[in-house]
Amino acid sequence: MSVVADRIDPTLPPSQRVALAYERLGEEDRPEVWIDLRPKAEVLSDAHAVEQRLADGADLPLAGLLVAVKGNIDVAGLPTTAACPEFGAVAERSATAVRRLVDAGALVLGTTNLDQFATGLVGTRSPYGAVRCAWDPDRVSGGSSAGSAVAVALGVVDVALGTDTAGSGRVPAALHDLVGIKATLGLVPTAGVVPACVDYDAVTVFAADLATAAAAMRAMIGPDDEDPRSRSWPATVRLAASPRPRVAVPRAEDLTALSPEFDAAFAATVDGLADRGIDTVTVDVSALLDAATLLYDGAVVAQRYAAVGAFLETEPASADPTVAAIVRGAKAPAAHEYVTDLDRLTRVRARAVRMLADVDALLLPTTTEHPTIAAVQAEPVAINRRMGTFTNFCNLLDLAAVAVPGLPTAAGDPFGVMLVTDRFDDQVAVDLAARLVDEPAPDLGAGGVDVLVVGAHLAGFPAHGQLTERGARFLGEVRTSTAYRLRDLHTEPPKPGLVRVGGGGAEIAGELYRLAPAHLGTFLAALPAPMGLGPVELSDGRWVTGFTCSQEAADAGTDITEYGGWRAYRAR
Repeated sequence: MSVVADRIDPTLPPSQRVALAYERLGEEDRPEVWIDLRPKAEVLSDAHAVEQRLADGADLPLAGLLVAVKGNIDVAGLPTTAACPEFGAVAERSATAVRRLVDAGALVLGTTNLDQFATGLVGTRSPYGAVRCAWDPDRVSGGSSAGSAVAVALGVVDVALGTDTAGSGRVPAALHDLVGIKATLGLVPTAGVVPACVDYDAVTVFAADLATAAAAMRAMIGPDDEDPRSRSWPATVRLAASPRPRVAVPRAEDLTALSPEFDAAFAATVDGLADRGIDTVTVDVSALLDAATLLYDGAVVAQRYAAVGAFLETEPASADPTVAAIVRGAKAPAAHEYVTDLDRLTRVRARAVRMLADVDALLLPTTTEHPTIAAVQAEPVAINRRMGTFTNFCNLLDLAAVAVPGLPTAAGDPFGVMLVTDRFDDQVAVDLAARLVDEPAPDLGAGGVDVLVVGAHLAGFPAHGQLTERGARFLGEVRTSTAYRLRDLHTEPPKPGLVRVGGGGAEIAGELYRLAPAHLGTFLAALPAPMGLGPVELSDGRWVTGFTCSQEAADAGTDITEYGGWRAYRAR
Protein backbone atom coordinates (compact mmCIF):
# COMPACT_ATOMS: atom_id res chain seq x y z
CA MET A 1 0.00 0.00 0.00
CA SER A 2 1.31 3.44 -0.93
CA VAL A 3 2.40 5.80 1.82
CA VAL A 4 1.20 8.77 -0.25
CA ALA A 5 -1.94 10.53 1.00
CA ASP A 6 -4.91 10.75 -1.33
CA ARG A 7 -4.91 13.71 -3.68
CA ILE A 8 -7.55 16.36 -3.36
CA ASP A 9 -10.28 15.42 -5.84
CA PRO A 10 -8.96 16.68 -9.20
CA THR A 11 -12.48 16.95 -10.63
CA LEU A 12 -13.45 19.72 -8.21
CA PRO A 13 -13.41 23.34 -9.36
CA PRO A 14 -10.03 25.03 -8.80
CA SER A 15 -11.33 27.30 -6.03
CA GLN A 16 -12.67 24.34 -4.05
CA ARG A 17 -9.38 22.51 -4.45
CA VAL A 18 -7.49 25.51 -3.08
CA ALA A 19 -9.81 25.74 -0.07
CA LEU A 20 -9.31 22.05 0.69
CA ALA A 21 -5.54 22.38 0.31
CA TYR A 22 -5.40 25.09 2.95
CA GLU A 23 -7.61 22.99 5.21
CA ARG A 24 -5.16 20.12 4.82
CA LEU A 25 -2.26 22.45 5.57
CA GLY A 26 -3.96 23.36 8.82
CA GLU A 27 -4.45 19.72 9.73
CA GLU A 28 -0.83 18.73 9.13
CA ASP A 29 1.79 19.57 11.74
CA ARG A 30 4.55 20.06 9.20
CA PRO A 31 5.78 23.65 9.45
CA GLU A 32 9.26 22.62 8.31
CA VAL A 33 7.93 21.64 4.86
CA TRP A 34 7.29 25.22 3.77
CA ILE A 35 9.41 28.35 3.69
CA ASP A 36 6.75 30.76 2.45
CA LEU A 37 3.06 30.15 1.81
CA ARG A 38 1.05 32.55 -0.31
CA PRO A 39 -2.03 33.99 1.42
CA LYS A 40 -5.08 31.82 0.87
CA ALA A 41 -7.07 34.75 -0.50
CA GLU A 42 -4.40 35.40 -3.12
CA VAL A 43 -4.38 31.81 -4.35
CA LEU A 44 -8.19 31.73 -4.35
CA SER A 45 -8.16 34.82 -6.54
CA ASP A 46 -5.89 32.99 -8.97
CA ALA A 47 -8.26 30.01 -8.86
CA HIS A 48 -11.26 32.16 -9.72
CA ALA A 49 -9.28 33.63 -12.61
CA VAL A 50 -8.58 30.10 -13.90
CA GLU A 51 -12.29 29.28 -13.64
CA GLN A 52 -13.09 32.40 -15.67
CA ARG A 53 -10.52 31.48 -18.29
CA LEU A 54 -12.11 28.05 -18.58
CA ALA A 55 -15.56 29.61 -18.91
CA ASP A 56 -14.20 31.78 -21.71
CA GLY A 57 -13.08 28.67 -23.57
CA ALA A 58 -9.37 28.70 -22.78
CA ASP A 59 -7.43 25.46 -23.21
CA LEU A 60 -5.80 24.94 -19.81
CA PRO A 61 -4.30 21.44 -19.56
CA LEU A 62 -3.26 22.00 -15.93
CA ALA A 63 -6.37 23.83 -14.76
CA GLY A 64 -6.56 23.75 -10.97
CA LEU A 65 -3.36 21.73 -10.53
CA LEU A 66 -1.95 22.58 -7.09
CA VAL A 67 1.79 23.22 -7.09
CA ALA A 68 4.57 23.66 -4.54
CA VAL A 69 7.89 25.16 -5.62
CA LYS A 70 11.31 24.45 -4.15
CA GLY A 71 12.68 27.49 -2.35
CA ASN A 72 15.56 28.04 -4.78
CA ILE A 73 13.15 28.69 -7.67
CA ASP A 74 11.64 32.16 -8.12
CA VAL A 75 7.95 32.65 -7.38
CA ALA A 76 6.81 36.23 -7.99
CA GLY A 77 6.07 38.05 -4.74
CA LEU A 78 7.91 35.56 -2.50
CA PRO A 79 11.53 35.67 -1.32
CA THR A 80 13.85 33.19 -2.98
CA THR A 81 15.95 32.12 0.00
CA ALA A 82 17.49 28.80 -1.09
CA ALA A 83 16.99 28.02 2.63
CA CYS A 84 19.27 30.87 3.73
CA PRO A 85 17.25 33.87 5.03
CA GLU A 86 20.09 36.38 4.51
CA PHE A 87 20.32 35.35 0.87
CA GLY A 88 16.64 35.86 0.22
CA ALA A 89 15.25 38.56 -2.05
CA VAL A 90 11.65 38.93 -3.16
CA ALA A 91 11.28 37.70 -6.72
CA GLU A 92 9.77 40.23 -9.07
CA ARG A 93 9.03 37.56 -11.64
CA SER A 94 8.53 33.81 -11.47
CA ALA A 95 11.02 31.42 -13.00
CA THR A 96 10.28 30.35 -16.56
CA ALA A 97 9.25 26.86 -15.43
CA VAL A 98 6.79 28.28 -12.89
CA ARG A 99 5.32 30.76 -15.38
CA ARG A 100 4.68 27.98 -17.86
CA LEU A 101 2.79 25.96 -15.27
CA VAL A 102 0.70 28.97 -14.30
CA ASP A 103 -0.01 29.79 -17.94
CA ALA A 104 -1.38 26.24 -18.27
CA GLY A 105 -3.76 26.80 -15.34
CA ALA A 106 -1.72 25.61 -12.35
CA LEU A 107 -1.99 27.28 -8.94
CA VAL A 108 1.13 27.89 -6.83
CA LEU A 109 0.69 27.60 -3.05
CA GLY A 110 4.18 28.59 -1.98
CA THR A 111 7.85 27.68 -1.67
CA THR A 112 9.24 24.64 0.12
CA ASN A 113 12.20 23.87 2.36
CA LEU A 114 15.40 22.32 1.05
CA ASP A 115 18.94 21.42 1.88
CA GLN A 116 20.52 24.86 1.86
CA PHE A 117 21.65 26.02 -1.60
CA ALA A 118 20.48 22.64 -2.93
CA THR A 119 23.55 21.00 -1.38
CA GLY A 120 22.56 17.63 0.06
CA LEU A 121 20.40 14.55 -0.37
CA VAL A 122 19.02 14.32 3.15
CA GLY A 123 16.71 17.31 3.77
CA THR A 124 18.24 18.17 7.17
CA ARG A 125 20.59 21.02 6.18
CA SER A 126 18.29 23.99 6.66
CA PRO A 127 17.77 26.71 9.29
CA TYR A 128 14.04 26.24 8.70
CA GLY A 129 14.34 22.78 10.26
CA ALA A 130 15.00 19.24 9.14
CA VAL A 131 12.21 18.11 6.81
CA ARG A 132 10.77 14.93 8.28
CA CYS A 133 9.69 11.99 6.17
CA ALA A 134 5.97 12.16 5.43
CA TRP A 135 5.22 8.68 6.78
CA ASP A 136 7.89 8.31 9.49
CA PRO A 137 8.92 11.56 11.21
CA ASP A 138 12.04 9.95 12.65
CA ARG A 139 13.51 9.44 9.18
CA VAL A 140 14.88 11.90 6.65
CA SER A 141 12.74 13.02 3.76
CA GLY A 142 15.58 12.99 1.29
CA GLY A 143 16.97 16.16 -0.20
CA SER A 144 17.71 18.62 -1.35
CA SER A 145 14.13 18.93 -2.69
CA ALA A 146 12.82 17.76 0.67
CA GLY A 147 9.82 19.98 1.27
CA SER A 148 8.57 19.57 -2.29
CA ALA A 149 8.44 15.78 -2.05
CA VAL A 150 6.75 15.83 1.36
CA ALA A 151 4.15 18.37 0.18
CA VAL A 152 3.11 15.88 -2.51
CA ALA A 153 3.30 12.85 -0.22
CA LEU A 154 1.02 14.56 2.31
CA GLY A 155 -1.56 15.18 -0.41
CA VAL A 156 -1.43 18.98 -0.08
CA VAL A 157 -0.39 19.54 -3.71
CA ASP A 158 -0.63 17.57 -6.92
CA VAL A 159 2.89 18.30 -8.10
CA ALA A 160 5.95 19.99 -6.74
CA LEU A 161 9.01 21.38 -8.42
CA GLY A 162 12.45 20.36 -7.28
CA THR A 163 15.91 20.78 -8.66
CA ASP A 164 18.36 17.99 -9.34
CA THR A 165 22.12 18.27 -9.57
CA ALA A 166 23.19 15.18 -7.65
CA GLY A 167 19.85 13.38 -7.40
CA SER A 168 17.60 15.77 -5.51
CA GLY A 169 14.69 15.25 -7.86
CA ARG A 170 14.90 11.48 -7.45
CA VAL A 171 16.05 10.48 -3.95
CA PRO A 172 13.07 12.11 -2.14
CA ALA A 173 10.76 10.41 -4.65
CA ALA A 174 12.22 7.02 -3.78
CA LEU A 175 11.70 7.54 -0.06
CA HIS A 176 8.05 8.56 -0.50
CA ASP A 177 6.68 6.24 -3.22
CA LEU A 178 6.56 9.14 -5.67
CA VAL A 179 7.39 9.66 -9.31
CA GLY A 180 10.29 12.01 -9.99
CA ILE A 181 11.12 13.10 -13.53
CA LYS A 182 14.56 14.55 -14.21
CA ALA A 183 14.54 15.48 -17.85
CA THR A 184 17.56 15.90 -20.09
CA LEU A 185 19.57 18.93 -19.04
CA GLY A 186 18.24 22.11 -20.64
CA LEU A 187 14.83 20.81 -21.74
CA VAL A 188 13.28 22.66 -18.80
CA PRO A 189 14.88 26.12 -18.61
CA THR A 190 16.61 27.08 -15.37
CA ALA A 191 16.09 30.85 -15.75
CA GLY A 192 14.97 32.07 -12.32
CA VAL A 193 16.67 29.20 -10.44
CA VAL A 194 19.47 29.75 -7.93
CA PRO A 195 22.32 27.68 -9.38
CA ALA A 196 24.09 24.90 -7.52
CA CYS A 197 26.32 23.70 -10.37
CA VAL A 198 25.08 25.75 -13.27
CA ASP A 199 26.07 23.29 -15.99
CA TYR A 200 24.47 20.34 -14.21
CA ASP A 201 21.25 21.70 -12.69
CA ALA A 202 17.80 20.51 -13.74
CA VAL A 203 14.29 21.54 -12.70
CA THR A 204 12.34 18.41 -11.78
CA VAL A 205 8.81 17.32 -10.98
CA PHE A 206 7.37 15.18 -8.16
CA ALA A 207 3.90 13.65 -8.34
CA ALA A 208 2.04 10.67 -6.97
CA ASP A 209 1.49 9.24 -10.46
CA LEU A 210 3.32 9.26 -13.75
CA ALA A 211 0.56 10.92 -15.78
CA THR A 212 0.44 13.98 -13.52
CA ALA A 213 4.22 14.30 -13.42
CA ALA A 214 4.47 14.03 -17.20
CA ALA A 215 1.71 16.61 -17.74
CA ALA A 216 3.59 19.15 -15.63
CA MET A 217 6.90 18.31 -17.30
CA ARG A 218 5.33 18.63 -20.75
CA ALA A 219 4.12 22.14 -19.90
CA MET A 220 7.59 23.28 -18.77
CA ILE A 221 9.73 21.85 -21.57
CA GLY A 222 10.89 24.20 -24.30
CA PRO A 223 13.76 26.54 -25.14
CA ASP A 224 14.04 29.90 -23.43
CA ASP A 225 16.00 32.95 -24.59
CA GLU A 226 16.70 33.78 -20.95
CA ASP A 227 18.56 30.49 -20.43
CA PRO A 228 21.60 30.04 -22.69
CA ARG A 229 21.77 26.37 -21.66
CA SER A 230 18.20 25.57 -22.67
CA ARG A 231 17.66 23.02 -25.41
CA SER A 232 15.00 21.80 -27.83
CA TRP A 233 14.10 18.25 -28.73
CA PRO A 234 16.39 17.12 -31.56
CA ALA A 235 15.01 16.11 -34.95
CA THR A 236 16.17 12.55 -34.22
CA VAL A 237 14.37 12.16 -30.86
CA ARG A 238 13.12 8.68 -30.04
CA LEU A 239 9.40 8.83 -29.32
CA ALA A 240 8.85 5.37 -27.83
CA ALA A 241 10.54 2.45 -26.14
CA SER A 242 11.01 -0.77 -28.08
CA PRO A 243 7.99 -3.10 -28.30
CA ARG A 244 9.97 -5.67 -26.28
CA PRO A 245 12.24 -3.44 -24.22
CA ARG A 246 15.69 -4.49 -23.09
CA VAL A 247 16.99 -2.97 -19.86
CA ALA A 248 20.50 -3.07 -18.42
CA VAL A 249 20.94 -3.86 -14.72
CA PRO A 250 24.13 -3.60 -12.66
CA ARG A 251 26.30 -6.46 -11.49
CA ALA A 252 26.07 -7.59 -7.88
CA GLU A 253 29.48 -6.06 -7.16
CA ASP A 254 28.16 -2.66 -8.28
CA LEU A 255 25.42 -2.80 -5.63
CA THR A 256 27.50 -3.16 -2.47
CA ALA A 257 26.48 0.28 -1.20
CA LEU A 258 22.86 -0.87 -0.82
CA SER A 259 21.43 -1.66 2.59
CA PRO A 260 20.30 -5.30 2.88
CA GLU A 261 16.65 -4.22 2.74
CA PHE A 262 17.12 -2.16 -0.41
CA ASP A 263 19.31 -4.83 -2.00
CA ALA A 264 16.54 -7.40 -1.60
CA ALA A 265 13.90 -4.98 -2.89
CA PHE A 266 15.98 -4.21 -5.97
CA ALA A 267 16.51 -7.90 -6.70
CA ALA A 268 12.77 -8.52 -6.41
CA THR A 269 12.02 -5.58 -8.71
CA VAL A 270 14.44 -6.90 -11.33
CA ASP A 271 12.99 -10.40 -11.04
CA GLY A 272 9.56 -8.99 -11.87
CA LEU A 273 10.61 -7.24 -15.08
CA ALA A 274 10.00 -10.26 -17.32
CA ASP A 275 6.36 -10.34 -16.24
CA ARG A 276 6.11 -6.76 -17.47
CA GLY A 277 7.48 -7.62 -20.89
CA ILE A 278 10.99 -6.31 -20.20
CA ASP A 279 14.16 -8.27 -20.88
CA THR A 280 17.35 -7.65 -18.88
CA VAL A 281 21.07 -7.78 -19.45
CA THR A 282 23.71 -7.40 -16.76
CA VAL A 283 26.32 -4.69 -17.31
CA ASP A 284 29.35 -3.21 -15.57
CA VAL A 285 28.45 0.29 -14.28
CA SER A 286 31.57 0.78 -12.17
CA ALA A 287 32.89 3.55 -14.44
CA LEU A 288 29.63 5.48 -13.98
CA LEU A 289 29.78 5.07 -10.22
CA ASP A 290 33.38 6.24 -10.18
CA ALA A 291 32.45 9.31 -12.24
CA ALA A 292 29.73 10.10 -9.71
CA THR A 293 32.35 10.88 -7.09
CA LEU A 294 33.59 13.83 -9.14
CA LEU A 295 30.50 15.88 -8.31
CA TYR A 296 31.69 16.50 -4.76
CA ASP A 297 35.18 15.00 -4.54
CA GLY A 298 36.52 16.31 -7.85
CA ALA A 299 37.22 19.73 -9.29
CA VAL A 300 33.69 20.00 -10.70
CA VAL A 301 32.60 21.04 -7.21
CA ALA A 302 34.13 24.42 -8.05
CA GLN A 303 30.84 25.24 -9.74
CA ARG A 304 29.24 25.33 -6.29
CA TYR A 305 31.71 27.96 -5.19
CA ALA A 306 31.06 29.95 -8.36
CA ALA A 307 27.35 29.90 -7.54
CA VAL A 308 27.25 31.03 -3.90
CA GLY A 309 30.79 30.88 -2.57
CA ALA A 310 31.29 34.64 -2.37
CA PHE A 311 28.07 35.00 -0.40
CA LEU A 312 29.00 32.27 2.07
CA GLU A 313 32.42 33.89 2.56
CA THR A 314 30.52 36.68 4.35
CA GLU A 315 29.64 34.09 7.03
CA PRO A 316 25.86 34.65 7.21
CA ALA A 317 24.41 33.62 10.57
CA SER A 318 21.98 31.08 9.08
CA ALA A 319 24.55 29.26 6.94
CA ASP A 320 24.42 25.52 7.48
CA PRO A 321 27.87 24.41 8.67
CA THR A 322 28.03 21.34 6.44
CA VAL A 323 26.90 23.25 3.35
CA ALA A 324 29.25 26.13 4.06
CA ALA A 325 32.19 23.76 4.45
CA ILE A 326 31.41 22.04 1.14
CA VAL A 327 31.01 25.28 -0.80
CA ARG A 328 34.00 27.04 0.69
CA GLY A 329 36.13 23.98 0.06
CA ALA A 330 35.07 24.14 -3.58
CA LYS A 331 37.37 27.16 -3.99
CA ALA A 332 40.46 24.96 -3.80
CA PRO A 333 40.63 23.01 -7.11
CA ALA A 334 43.05 24.34 -9.70
CA ALA A 335 42.01 25.06 -13.27
CA HIS A 336 44.06 22.15 -14.67
CA GLU A 337 42.30 19.78 -12.25
CA TYR A 338 38.95 21.00 -13.54
CA VAL A 339 40.01 20.39 -17.14
CA THR A 340 41.27 16.92 -16.22
CA ASP A 341 37.94 16.04 -14.61
CA LEU A 342 35.98 17.30 -17.60
CA ASP A 343 38.09 15.12 -19.87
CA ARG A 344 37.45 12.14 -17.63
CA LEU A 345 33.69 12.80 -17.74
CA THR A 346 33.79 13.02 -21.53
CA ARG A 347 35.44 9.64 -21.73
CA VAL A 348 33.02 8.03 -19.28
CA ARG A 349 30.07 9.54 -21.13
CA ALA A 350 31.29 7.86 -24.31
CA ARG A 351 31.30 4.52 -22.46
CA ALA A 352 27.80 5.18 -21.15
CA VAL A 353 26.51 5.98 -24.63
CA ARG A 354 27.95 2.74 -25.99
CA MET A 355 26.34 0.77 -23.18
CA LEU A 356 22.95 2.44 -23.67
CA ALA A 357 23.07 1.91 -27.43
CA ASP A 358 22.34 -1.78 -26.88
CA VAL A 359 19.42 -1.32 -24.47
CA ASP A 360 16.43 0.91 -23.96
CA ALA A 361 17.55 2.07 -20.51
CA LEU A 362 19.63 1.34 -17.44
CA LEU A 363 17.70 0.35 -14.32
CA LEU A 364 19.27 1.32 -10.99
CA PRO A 365 18.20 1.62 -7.37
CA THR A 366 17.54 5.30 -6.73
CA THR A 367 19.29 5.42 -3.38
CA THR A 368 21.01 3.14 -0.92
CA GLU A 369 19.02 3.35 2.31
CA HIS A 370 16.52 5.35 4.34
CA PRO A 371 18.35 6.69 7.41
CA THR A 372 16.97 8.36 10.49
CA ILE A 373 17.44 12.06 11.09
CA ALA A 374 19.51 11.22 14.16
CA ALA A 375 21.87 9.06 12.11
CA VAL A 376 22.39 11.81 9.54
CA GLN A 377 23.02 14.42 12.20
CA ALA A 378 25.66 12.13 13.72
CA GLU A 379 27.26 11.36 10.35
CA PRO A 380 26.15 14.16 7.99
CA VAL A 381 28.66 13.75 5.16
CA ALA A 382 29.24 10.00 4.85
CA ILE A 383 25.56 9.03 4.73
CA ASN A 384 24.73 11.84 2.33
CA ARG A 385 27.56 10.78 0.01
CA ARG A 386 26.43 7.17 0.07
CA MET A 387 22.83 8.09 -0.74
CA GLY A 388 24.00 9.66 -4.00
CA THR A 389 25.89 6.58 -5.17
CA PHE A 390 23.53 5.86 -8.07
CA THR A 391 22.31 9.39 -8.82
CA ASN A 392 25.38 11.64 -8.82
CA PHE A 393 26.70 10.67 -12.25
CA CYS A 394 23.50 11.29 -14.19
CA ASN A 395 23.79 15.02 -14.88
CA LEU A 396 27.58 14.90 -15.09
CA LEU A 397 27.17 12.51 -18.04
CA ASP A 398 24.19 14.34 -19.59
CA LEU A 399 21.71 11.53 -19.07
CA ALA A 400 17.96 11.59 -18.37
CA ALA A 401 16.18 9.69 -15.60
CA VAL A 402 12.72 8.85 -14.31
CA ALA A 403 12.39 7.66 -10.71
CA VAL A 404 9.43 5.46 -9.80
CA PRO A 405 8.47 3.14 -6.95
CA GLY A 406 9.93 -0.35 -7.11
CA LEU A 407 8.72 -3.26 -5.05
CA PRO A 408 8.64 -2.37 -1.33
CA THR A 409 11.07 -3.74 1.22
CA ALA A 410 10.21 -6.82 3.26
CA ALA A 411 8.96 -4.47 5.98
CA GLY A 412 6.65 -2.74 3.49
CA ASP A 413 8.69 0.47 3.28
CA PRO A 414 9.01 2.39 0.01
CA PHE A 415 11.85 1.53 -2.31
CA GLY A 416 12.55 3.35 -5.55
CA VAL A 417 14.27 2.65 -8.85
CA MET A 418 15.41 4.83 -11.74
CA LEU A 419 15.28 4.31 -15.46
CA VAL A 420 18.30 6.11 -16.91
CA THR A 421 18.60 6.87 -20.63
CA ASP A 422 20.84 8.85 -22.91
CA ARG A 423 20.01 12.51 -23.35
CA PHE A 424 16.76 13.22 -25.17
CA ASP A 425 15.55 9.62 -24.74
CA ASP A 426 13.26 10.90 -21.98
CA GLN A 427 10.15 9.45 -23.61
CA VAL A 428 11.73 6.01 -23.61
CA ALA A 429 12.34 6.28 -19.85
CA VAL A 430 8.74 7.40 -19.30
CA ASP A 431 7.40 4.50 -21.37
CA LEU A 432 9.40 1.98 -19.34
CA ALA A 433 8.43 3.67 -16.09
CA ALA A 434 4.79 3.26 -17.08
CA ARG A 435 5.31 -0.50 -17.29
CA LEU A 436 6.80 -0.58 -13.82
CA VAL A 437 3.92 1.34 -12.21
CA ASP A 438 1.13 -0.22 -14.31
CA GLU A 439 0.00 3.07 -15.86
CA PRO A 440 -0.65 4.02 -19.48
CA ALA A 441 2.47 5.67 -20.90
CA PRO A 442 1.96 9.46 -21.06
CA ASP A 443 3.38 11.58 -23.87
CA LEU A 444 6.06 14.16 -23.02
CA GLY A 445 5.18 16.15 -26.13
CA ALA A 446 8.42 15.84 -28.09
CA GLY A 447 6.56 16.47 -31.33
CA GLY A 448 7.04 14.66 -34.60
CA VAL A 449 5.04 13.78 -37.70
CA ASP A 450 2.00 11.49 -37.65
CA VAL A 451 2.28 8.70 -40.21
CA LEU A 452 -0.48 6.34 -41.32
CA VAL A 453 0.46 2.80 -42.29
CA VAL A 454 -2.00 0.44 -43.96
CA GLY A 455 0.08 -2.52 -45.13
CA ALA A 456 3.51 -4.06 -44.66
CA HIS A 457 4.38 -1.64 -41.82
CA LEU A 458 1.46 -2.69 -39.64
CA ALA A 459 2.35 -4.34 -36.33
CA GLY A 460 3.17 -7.99 -36.94
CA PHE A 461 4.04 -7.51 -40.60
CA PRO A 462 7.53 -7.72 -42.16
CA ALA A 463 8.36 -4.01 -42.45
CA HIS A 464 7.11 -2.98 -39.00
CA GLY A 465 10.67 -2.96 -37.67
CA GLN A 466 11.42 0.05 -39.86
CA LEU A 467 9.15 2.02 -37.52
CA THR A 468 10.24 0.58 -34.19
CA GLU A 469 13.96 0.93 -34.93
CA ARG A 470 13.33 4.63 -35.45
CA GLY A 471 11.53 4.99 -32.13
CA ALA A 472 8.10 5.55 -33.69
CA ARG A 473 5.25 5.99 -31.21
CA PHE A 474 2.03 4.05 -31.74
CA LEU A 475 -0.94 6.42 -31.51
CA GLY A 476 -3.76 3.99 -32.20
CA GLU A 477 -5.82 2.23 -34.80
CA VAL A 478 -7.52 4.56 -37.28
CA ARG A 479 -9.45 4.51 -40.53
CA THR A 480 -9.19 6.66 -43.61
CA SER A 481 -12.09 8.70 -44.95
CA THR A 482 -14.30 7.06 -47.57
CA ALA A 483 -12.23 8.63 -50.36
CA TYR A 484 -9.85 5.66 -50.76
CA ARG A 485 -9.50 2.25 -52.30
CA LEU A 486 -6.91 -0.40 -51.46
CA ARG A 487 -5.11 -2.58 -53.99
CA ASP A 488 -2.80 -5.59 -53.65
CA LEU A 489 0.28 -4.60 -55.67
CA HIS A 490 1.54 -8.21 -56.01
CA THR A 491 5.05 -7.29 -54.83
CA GLU A 492 7.54 -9.32 -52.85
CA PRO A 493 7.26 -8.97 -49.93
CA PRO A 494 3.53 -8.42 -50.29
CA LYS A 495 2.27 -4.86 -49.85
CA PRO A 496 -0.85 -2.89 -50.75
CA GLY A 497 -1.30 0.49 -52.37
CA LEU A 498 -3.69 3.13 -51.05
CA VAL A 499 -5.32 5.21 -53.77
CA ARG A 500 -7.48 8.31 -53.37
CA VAL A 501 -10.51 8.25 -55.68
CA GLY A 502 -13.10 10.82 -56.59
CA GLY A 503 -15.99 8.62 -55.53
CA GLY A 504 -16.86 5.05 -54.72
CA GLY A 505 -14.21 4.64 -52.03
CA ALA A 506 -14.43 3.20 -48.52
CA GLU A 507 -12.83 3.54 -45.10
CA ILE A 508 -9.55 1.61 -44.94
CA ALA A 509 -8.16 0.37 -41.60
CA GLY A 510 -4.67 1.37 -40.57
CA GLU A 511 -2.40 2.31 -37.68
CA LEU A 512 -1.13 5.76 -36.80
CA TYR A 513 2.45 6.33 -35.62
CA ARG A 514 4.46 9.40 -34.72
CA LEU A 515 7.99 9.74 -36.06
CA ALA A 516 10.67 12.32 -35.35
CA PRO A 517 11.18 14.59 -38.38
CA ALA A 518 14.66 13.30 -39.24
CA HIS A 519 13.53 9.70 -38.92
CA LEU A 520 10.65 10.42 -41.26
CA GLY A 521 13.22 11.50 -43.83
CA THR A 522 15.23 8.29 -43.53
CA PHE A 523 12.00 6.31 -43.57
CA LEU A 524 10.98 7.93 -46.85
CA ALA A 525 14.42 7.42 -48.36
CA ALA A 526 14.22 3.69 -47.64
CA LEU A 527 10.85 3.17 -49.34
CA PRO A 528 11.11 1.01 -52.46
CA ALA A 529 9.30 1.85 -55.68
CA PRO A 530 6.41 2.17 -56.31
CA MET A 531 5.73 3.39 -52.76
CA GLY A 532 5.76 6.98 -51.53
CA LEU A 533 4.43 9.21 -48.76
CA GLY A 534 1.78 11.88 -49.11
CA PRO A 535 -1.24 13.48 -47.39
CA VAL A 536 -4.05 11.09 -46.40
CA GLU A 537 -7.42 12.05 -44.94
CA LEU A 538 -8.65 10.18 -41.86
CA SER A 539 -12.25 9.38 -40.99
CA ASP A 540 -12.27 12.15 -38.36
CA GLY A 541 -11.25 14.78 -40.90
CA ARG A 542 -7.57 15.01 -39.96
CA TRP A 543 -4.91 14.94 -42.65
CA VAL A 544 -1.75 12.96 -41.90
CA THR A 545 1.21 11.62 -43.82
CA GLY A 546 0.50 8.20 -45.27
CA PHE A 547 1.54 5.65 -47.85
CA THR A 548 0.64 6.16 -51.47
CA CYS A 549 1.69 4.38 -54.64
CA SER A 550 2.12 5.25 -58.29
CA GLN A 551 -0.98 5.18 -60.47
CA GLU A 552 0.72 2.66 -62.74
CA ALA A 553 1.26 0.23 -59.85
CA ALA A 554 -2.29 0.74 -58.61
CA ASP A 555 -3.73 0.01 -62.07
CA ALA A 556 -1.75 -3.23 -62.22
CA GLY A 557 -2.90 -4.35 -58.77
CA THR A 558 -5.98 -6.17 -57.55
CA ASP A 559 -8.69 -4.17 -55.78
CA ILE A 560 -9.15 -5.48 -52.22
CA THR A 561 -11.18 -2.58 -50.80
CA GLU A 562 -14.02 -4.93 -49.84
CA TYR A 563 -11.88 -6.41 -47.05
CA GLY A 564 -11.60 -3.04 -45.32
CA GLY A 565 -7.86 -3.32 -44.77
CA TRP A 566 -4.65 -5.25 -45.38
CA ARG A 567 -4.79 -7.23 -42.15
CA ALA A 568 -8.24 -8.59 -42.91
CA TYR A 569 -7.26 -9.33 -46.49
CA ARG A 570 -4.15 -11.28 -45.47
CA ALA A 571 -6.11 -13.24 -42.86
CA ARG A 572 -8.75 -14.40 -45.35
